[in-house]
Amino acid sequence: MAESASSPSCIGDYALIGDCETAALVDRTGSIDWLCWPRFDSDACFCALLGDRSHGHWRIAPAGPYRVSRRYLPSSLVLETLFETEHGAVALIDFMPPRSETSDIVRIVEGRRGHVDLRMDLVLRFGYGRTIPWVTRLDDGSGLRAIAGPSQVLLRTAVETRGEDMTTVAEFRAESGKVFSFVLSHQASHLPPVSAISPKRAYRQTLKFWRDWIGCAKVDGRYAEPVERSLMTLKALTFAPTGGLVAAPTTSLPEQLGGPRTWDYRFCWIRDATLTLLALMNAGYFEEASAWRDWLQRAIAGSPGDMQIMYGIGGERRLAEWTADWLPGYRGSAPVRVGNAAHEQFQLDVYGELMDTFHQARMGGLPITEAGWSLERKLIDHVIQVWREPDEGIWEVRGPRQQFTYSRVMAWVALDRAIQSAETFALEAPLDRWRKVRHEISSDIWANGFDAVRNTFTRAYGDPELDASLLLLAQVGFVEAHDPRYVGTVAAIESELLIDGYLRRYRSSKVDDGLPAGEGAFLACSFWLADAYALIGREGEARELFERLISIRNDVGLLAEEFDPRTGAFLGNFPQAFSHVGLINTAANLGPSRSPNQQRRTHTRPGPGPRSRGKLNLVLYR
Repeated sequence: MAESASSPSCIGDYALIGDCETAALVDRTGSIDWLCWPRFDSDACFCALLGDRSHGHWRIAPAGPYRVSRRYLPSSLVLETLFETEHGAVALIDFMPPRSETSDIVRIVEGRRGHVDLRMDLVLRFGYGRTIPWVTRLDDGSGLRAIAGPSQVLLRTAVETRGEDMTTVAEFRAESGKVFSFVLSHQASHLPPVSAISPKRAYRQTLKFWRDWIGCAKVDGRYAEPVERSLMTLKALTFAPTGGLVAAPTTSLPEQLGGPRTWDYRFCWIRDATLTLLALMNAGYFEEASAWRDWLQRAIAGSPGDMQIMYGIGGERRLAEWTADWLPGYRGSAPVRVGNAAHEQFQLDVYGELMDTFHQARMGGLPITEAGWSLERKLIDHVIQVWREPDEGIWEVRGPRQQFTYSRVMAWVALDRAIQSAETFALEAPLDRWRKVRHEISSDIWANGFDAVRNTFTRAYGDPELDASLLLLAQVGFVEAHDPRYVGTVAAIESELLIDGYLRRYRSSKVDDGLPAGEGAFLACSFWLADAYALIGREGEARELFERLISIRNDVGLLAEEFDPRTGAFLGNFPQAFSHVGLINTAANLGPSRSPNQQRRTHTRPGPGPRSRGKLNLVLYR
């Protein structure tokens, strides 16, 4: 039997609900502990995740001891939590309908057996847990209205509520067959309250939305379930108005408990671009892939020298980092950061990611635009000027800049994909010049980024340490998969970066990344190791590692950024899009269909362009 707690749940105890513009996290006790309204990057109004219940939460649960189980309703993002007590059973159904006039959270309580006494506690705290709103009754008596500054939240329910110590509470009994509904809606505070939505209609519409969407991906075979759940997670993390995909809906969930590796991930990373695009296209979601490609083009538009490593969900460039010092952080892991100072870093690898994304979009049949190619040519001109400069690298180190090997490889990728696009699609380009620079970059990498004595590529020039990003060198086509030098790199990474079967990005105790040492295994990198195994012919080990990774998903199929193999706990922001992209792509790499391992290193144009969404059948490894 379980009881309520004042401290936040474990990261893995949360489930995601969302409306493709923002998302909420619901724990196993029926408490919504995180919600930013009205956008992913807005201030949080439920912030218990980064503090305690007093910083904002909304809990509906039995008043006494209970057992709990939960699931997503099939092929949906509708969450069902089943509470069983000594006297009966009750289901709590949570979802966010597709966005209309307002953004809404609907919670439906259904009596399933006997009777259960329940309690609702609603603590709204705007401004990341700092601002207590002014709460009044709605004129029509249908619920409550909470206002603070620009935000207004409306609670509508037939259940009688009362105020108690700055909390809205309700106590009620759910008997078999009885249904109670609660609808929380957000709108601008200067507007009159909108009309109430119908919870039953919203339930049907939300189920239909998700089932229609996931029904368009013909995913079959042994790994269909985790791939479909990952696809729905990516959809939920996509900001529908622009097509931008947030790395995660949270900020400051730590990469090490009690440590300062706490970052705001509610933005869109260029680093994730190509693998995200391929995950969407290979599953048949060309509309979402096209929207992602278009978001990238709009976000980076302007001078190539001003290009950032990340942008806001609308393409915003100013992502200034500040600290919410009134919040103690998740289980004492401070600081709680809003914004991300890494947006000001120079990372050479993002140019290769962009050019690979644009090239893969063309190869997948997405339309070519003259303006897009003109922008890409300007990007290549800039890469030619800066490729010799040190940078902060793919992992956004906050230590000194270095000449990272992976960054140089991605500069090579930028030239290589530009050349391939020009050759394949007859685009105007100074090919002789580009080929010359591509060769110069390659020669530089082989001379400075490869340790012939140890038979491995290294993390940075003059640095003997390793980095998991080196696993991608064969996938991006810089080196052949069966080249002994790549096979040696995989072996070296296994030897130095594996922790109990999961992979670290690098050894934080051995490098200066500007932070105290210590973090968990990085799940996206662990999927990359499985991809590398598949490339070099170790398919049995690839499948073994992949199945180990999907086995650590939480009870509703979600993954965080990192994992602590010793405790089995998730670390880092959650759910993490990059981890789910890795899952989708590795499943494809283990199947008979065209895979990212093939697509990123191919030099030939595919057959006919994409079929209409829903007609592509991605058959995964059986």
